[in-house]
Amino acid sequence: MLNDFFARLILDLAAVWLMVRGIYFGVYKTRDLFFTLIITNLVIFMLSYSLNGTAFSMGAAFGLFAVFGMLRFRTEDISIKDMTYLFLAISLGVFSAVAAMPPLSMGAVMLGILGLTALLESNWLYRRESVRTVLYDRVDLIQEANEERVLEDLRLRTALPVHRFQVLRVDLLRDTVQLKVYYFE
Repeated sequence: MLNDFFARLILDLAAVWLMVRGIYFGVYKTRDLFFTLIITNLVIFMLSYSLNGTAFSMGAAFGLFAVFGMLRFRTEDISIKDMTYLFLAISLGVFSAVAAMPPLSMGAVMLGILGLTALLESNWLYRRESVRTVLYDRVDLIQEANEERVLEDLRLRTALPVHRFQVLRVDLLRDTVQLKVYYFE
């Protein structure tokens, strides 16, 4: 029983570390969610493992953990990708705690999931589009509805390969426009 626990715990920690350090940090170069993703995963693993032998439905347990995990970030300004990584951390914790399979098979499944995640985060399958919010002072170009001139000016000023933009807010008092600019990395 103790060997099973430690084998699952080591697999879980290795998988979440690979996800956080190898994939998340490799793509986003930020440590903002390191603590959150690892600790959330560890707590979910411990709770799921301890509830695994009870009559409590694992579907209900997973739903409960997912809801609590998501509610924590409901008021935060957190991106969809970060929420996906949080969900992946929760899922890895539940899977490694309750999967009815040998550790080698569990490791293969987790490596498959993480491999697919890394592949989707790379530019191999599709070009990744990034977004930035820009405070733009050429309201006259926006008013002319001259999209190509705005794009060219944005490329020149931001040094980004901007291919489209979206007007978020116009402030005629300050003569500025808040834009969401989209570009491929």
